[in-house]
Amino acid sequence: MGPLTIVLALLAALSNASASVLQRRAAADEEQRGAADAQDGQGEARRAVRWLSKVTRRPHWLIGTSLLIVSSLLQASALSVGSLAVVQPLLTTELLFTLVVGSAVFHHRPDRRTWLAFAALGLGLALFLAAAAPSTGVTTASGELWLMAGGALLVLVALLVGLARTRSGAPRAALLGLASAVSFACTAALMKEVVGRIGQGPGAVFGHWSLYATAVAGLVSFLLLQGAFRAGSLTASQPALTLGDALTSVALGWALFDERIGLGARVVPELIGVLLIGAGSIGLASAPSVSGAWDTAPEQSADAGRNP
Repeated sequence: MGPLTIVLALLAALSNASASVLQRRAAADEEQRGAADAQDGQGEARRAVRWLSKVTRRPHWLIGTSLLIVSSLLQASALSVGSLAVVQPLLTTELLFTLVVGSAVFHHRPDRRTWLAFAALGLGLALFLAAAAPSTGVTTASGELWLMAGGALLVLVALLVGLARTRSGAPRAALLGLASAVSFACTAALMKEVVGRIGQGPGAVFGHWSLYATAVAGLVSFLLLQGAFRAGSLTASQPALTLGDALTSVALGWALFDERIGLGARVVPELIGVLLIGAGSIGLASAPSVSGAWDTAPEQSADAGRNP
């Protein structure tokens, strides 16, 4: 777990958090202007396409999308020098960056309870990574392993999306956030496969299916993320998104790239770390400073304050 891997992963987390906040701001602005669309008799699919066509023209959304590209480049760089089981868990710091950036964008200051939740998350992450000490593993995986892992992930994402269609509000946002997390973890694993082949020359990169599968998985992840933003509050989707990505990535690192984590006596601090991460995430989702109107457009929040 070299310092370069840590720095690149943290910068990717900061960029991704900023992208999420800005895109959620664009979604909140569009919700404020287009609340009547839900009553116009259009089908769900048609409303979703119409909503996406409008929100993608907003400056906040465009800047957020640019930051997603920057985040992807930083993530690829981190994966080229570190293991999947290290890089992706480090991206859970995106939650902390989301709080900081979101507080500036939505003009809502977090309270002490919220900071305590993030302290628990940060401590849990440090404890887990220190105890697990993931190994580097191999740089590429066999086609057979990819076939089994890809099939399992496809079924899982389909189940989550199907379940999300039966829910609304925060549960729907959380389920779509989790589906997006699994897809993003798959994208990261595919990205690691691609960067692992760079040393073999351009032919090994452009002639292998993983490059194109990365683009497809990334697009699916992106669309699921937009669905999570549209379904409900950032606080419902963000914990599921970041934690789901981290845990899925650790599993993929083990299954595909032979990345090992410490077992035996180390399992105890690892479990404590996971529990702290979970407690911090739950604390964030229920904290007064980030619930309710925390991630609505500032104009909407001000209007709500004048008209209780």
